[in-house]
Amino acid sequence: MLVLTRKLNEAIQIGDDIEIKVLSIEGDQIKLGIAAPKSVEIHRKEIYMDIQEQNNEAANVSVDLLKLLNKNAE
Repeated sequence: MLVLTRKLNEAIQIGDDIEIKVLSIEGDQIKLGIAAPKSVEIHRKEIYMDIQEQNNEAANVSVDLLKLLNKNAE
């Protein structure tokens, strides 16, 4: 993991298309601004993990449903 120190209004650049800028610091909270192409999905980590879990559950339900449908078709 790369660890960087940034101050207010300083930024980091990821590749040619993504910039992350420190917009404000209030107590123990930091507000970040992220400039990236619309094709890049950006989520808070806990939201990303929830999406992954829901996708896995949906995939498992689909496989179970296909097995059930296949069994009923025989």
